[in-house]
Amino acid sequence: MSVKQDIVRRIYLSFALMVLVGLGIVFQAARIQTVEGAYYRELADSLTTAYRTIEAIRGNIYAADGSLLATSVPIYDVRMDTRVDGLTDELFENKVDSLALGLSRIFGDMSERDYARKIREGRRTGKRNMLLKRNINYEQLQRVKQLALFNRGRYKGGLVVEQKTKREMPFRHLARRTIGYAIAGVAPVGLEGAFDAELAGVGGKRLMQKIAGGVWIPINDRDEIEPSHGHDIVTTIDVNIQDVTEAALLRALEKHNADHGTAIVMEVATGKIKAMANLGRDAEGGLYYEKYNYAIGESAEPGSTMKLASLMVALERGDVRLTDSIDIERGQFRFFDRVMKDSEKHDHRMMTVKDIFAISSNVGISRLIQEQYGKQPQLFLNGLESLGMGKLTGIEITGEGKPEVKRPGTKGWSGVTLPWMSVGYELRFTPLQVLSLYNAVANDGKMMHPYLVQEVQEYGKAVKKYKPEVMQASIASASTIKQARELLEHVAVVGTAKHLQGKQYSIAGKTGTALIADNSAGYRGTVKYRASFAGYFPADKPRYSVIVVVANPSAGVYYGGYVAGPVFKEIADKVYASHINPYLDQDRPTDEQPDYLIVKGGRRDETEYVLRKLDFAYNDAPDAEWVSQADSTRLTEVAIKDKLVPQVTGMGLKDAVFLLENAGLRVVPIGRGRVVRQSIKAGSAYRKNQEIVLELS
Repeated sequence: MSVKQDIVRRIYLSFALMVLVGLGIVFQAARIQTVEGAYYRELADSLTTAYRTIEAIRGNIYAADGSLLATSVPIYDVRMDTRVDGLTDELFENKVDSLALGLSRIFGDMSERDYARKIREGRRTGKRNMLLKRNINYEQLQRVKQLALFNRGRYKGGLVVEQKTKREMPFRHLARRTIGYAIAGVAPVGLEGAFDAELAGVGGKRLMQKIAGGVWIPINDRDEIEPSHGHDIVTTIDVNIQDVTEAALLRALEKHNADHGTAIVMEVATGKIKAMANLGRDAEGGLYYEKYNYAIGESAEPGSTMKLASLMVALERGDVRLTDSIDIERGQFRFFDRVMKDSEKHDHRMMTVKDIFAISSNVGISRLIQEQYGKQPQLFLNGLESLGMGKLTGIEITGEGKPEVKRPGTKGWSGVTLPWMSVGYELRFTPLQVLSLYNAVANDGKMMHPYLVQEVQEYGKAVKKYKPEVMQASIASASTIKQARELLEHVAVVGTAKHLQGKQYSIAGKTGTALIADNSAGYRGTVKYRASFAGYFPADKPRYSVIVVVANPSAGVYYGGYVAGPVFKEIADKVYASHINPYLDQDRPTDEQPDYLIVKGGRRDETEYVLRKLDFAYNDAPDAEWVSQADSTRLTEVAIKDKLVPQVTGMGLKDAVFLLENAGLRVVPIGRGRVVRQSIKAGSAYRKNQEIVLELS
């Protein structure tokens, strides 16, 4: 063989060897990829650990009296690591049926046999994070921890627990839109959104391991860095007033087949919002629910409630007196190419300004304003601005509707803008912005900043307080405010709200009925109305201001005095009865004050000890262990009978909880003070762990 042939042979051999090695590498890679890939991938996963964020518990939202409006309730997912080292085959087989029986009894969603089959299949396939049940409560979790296998813990029994939180509103729909929500990726709503930073807290850290399938499981039983829980906020809302307000509004919406409505109750002296109800129809046009915050977000033409501002401008400038007379032309008058009409036909001609306001004459108000300011409309607009009209209230909740007041020379301004503006058209305000004006009149001219939150708390201690804030020290002179109040009281005595006046206390306010423009056809389209009433009570010493707006009543009645007015009246009657105590009146003789103590019930020896220390005479109930106050001088026995709910009204919370929980009931307290109402009647039978709500005051 020549040298050349030998070289060629060697080259061929080398090439063949390289091909064989290459094929071997490809074969080995394919084998690892297909045969051993799952093993190595799982091994890689098992070596992956990281600190994962643990959600902080969101802060609570409270009503002014301490009642819970929104809270975060812990919920848990229960899983099982079937391959945990401490779980031998012998132990598993000895206990799995008992575990399955316990799970079936606690959850009731699967039979014992089905649970046993599922757990055995998970053990056979080696599942490390097998889901058994989602979203269980704390009481269920404690029972699960006592079951066979799971009572051995995470590393010997395979129990894996994942904690989450669920936001709950104990009063369900009450003030739901005002309370709101804060959800990732969704625009924040209500107090939950406005105070998200305070409520959210700071998440913790937990060391976790990623197992097969990309599932993360905790390595240790405890968090490495504990989460810092969110702060609580205390609102200005009064649960009782809110409940009364929503109920009255709902009845009106249903009675008049309306589209939606809102009602706000404000504390005159402070600007605290005591109630804010917003109800609209569902998509099917049936049930009403809190779908949108109309009180804050809906900017619309206010109608006749605007007439108060119009007259106040003229009174403040000295251009008009209440005793002045004007011809209202039988309720019809032409301004350029448009005819202004009163809501009803009549034969009235010359009337005083005070009476024109009382009967809510569109012609009278618009003629007066046009005559005074038709050639200088900016004077009227400047007057509105001085009254605080056109400003945002600055309420904490986002989404406040922007007030709109046209200006001369801008698009839409015409010769008829001013007269129509004077009676509540061609300008837009939210119900809360209108109420702020009426509240200022009730508050001797001082305009308060409306607000919903009075404290931010950490573990029950205030870390930030919000105090009443003055937006405008005086919207008008004392003389103008006095005349404005005279006008509003006149409406309730002889005018469009005289049917709302009661005997126990006096009211003051203004009715409003606005024609709603159709987007396409304007005021010539389908006829729709917005009925409203704004006012305050008691008229002589105002404590609360209220506005009610009902949109598109369609059952034949649409006037503000007969649609929105009765809502105002119902709210005022119930709030006056429950919140304005005549015995607290400074002018009342002291000898008419109550001359006896209201004593919390409880253990007889403790109650008697308090009475003796106060040197207060009473009649004893000597054989009783538990007592309550029968009247000013007599104690009576509280009977405790097996399997019957005890009478705890009149007791303090501590004693009431002791009695009820010892009886096997689960207590949900609302408010502070002594128990005034219990949700399960005394003497009724009950079931173990049944919930009983205690209302305290």
